[in-house]
Amino acid sequence: MKKIIYLLIVSFFYHSVFAYDRAKLMDAWVANVMIRGYADDGSLAYGSGVITGDNEVVTNCHVLRKTKKPWVSQGEYSFSITGVKADHWKDLCVLEVFNLNRKPVPIGDSRNLVKGQELVGIGHSNGAPVPLTTGGYVISTYPMKKGGSIILSSAKFRLGASGSGLFDMDGNLVGINTFKTTGYGSYYSVPAEWINDVRSLPLTTTFPVQGKALWEEDEDSKPFFLKIAIPKVKKNWNSLIQVTQQWVNEESSDTEAWYEHGYANEMLKNYEDAKSAYLKAVNFDENNSDALFRIGVIENIQGHDAEAEKICHTLEELNPARADELKELIAKKN
Repeated sequence: MKKIIYLLIVSFFYHSVFAYDRAKLMDAWVANVMIRGYADDGSLAYGSGVITGDNEVVTNCHVLRKTKKPWVSQGEYSFSITGVKADHWKDLCVLEVFNLNRKPVPIGDSRNLVKGQELVGIGHSNGAPVPLTTGGYVISTYPMKKGGSIILSSAKFRLGASGSGLFDMDGNLVGINTFKTTGYGSYYSVPAEWINDVRSLPLTTTFPVQGKALWEEDEDSKPFFLKIAIPKVKKNWNSLIQVTQQWVNEESSDTEAWYEHGYANEMLKNYEDAKSAYLKAVNFDENNSDALFRIGVIENIQGHDAEAEKICHTLEELNPARADELKELIAKKN
């Protein structure tokens, strides 16, 4: 078993330039399980889960909506579920599992993540019996009033991977892969810190688990980072700027709010307003490499070569991939 895990992880990370802890990522791989159960129509419902404590598995509550008698499986082994603690709005369910006897993963902190940081998602996409590993990086994080940050990453997951783990390169669980926006190709994970909150809820034996999750709210009730999804995918920049203007008005110290407001202005060719918004994004988060990159793009468009080059040098330390992208744009223009 260990040899298989080793080969899978090595094959995935062979080309990675980031440091990672192979042993801890192997532990993360081993801590992934499947959640299964038969629906009323006889079909098999399934999702993923992560072992986070003694006889404890965490998954998305929406994985448990179609079955009255779910169970946990790993390879050829099956384990019965004796109870659940559920927060349907956070879309997190903590399962009590009989005689699981498996090593849990350490829980990290989503608030410590920075843009461009490499992550790895591990789960049973498409119902694969062996966990699949997908690499990616942090695109954005969105602080929530209830603590923690929703993570937007490029680590893709498919049907069957809901409830799977998103890990940093030291094997710490930083998020639970939960939903993606339709047609937008953005992959969101709820913060792993929320697991501690759910643990304090009462244990029940009621299945299926029902209730609307935060990402299923009516459009007007969704967080701003979800309200922008449809205007962006439709390239409706006038609608986007209206949403982002409201966002910066209500959450004036949010770096992502200012970044998105800058992007809306940039798409409308309001370049000075865009640069002003991007600078505010950087003021609130000096690691906001996306905002710096967009300023560099605008400076390049405006023919401010020296300014674009300065930003390129700054990005080389902060986010080398973004620096290379800006260098290509500068080279094409010249």
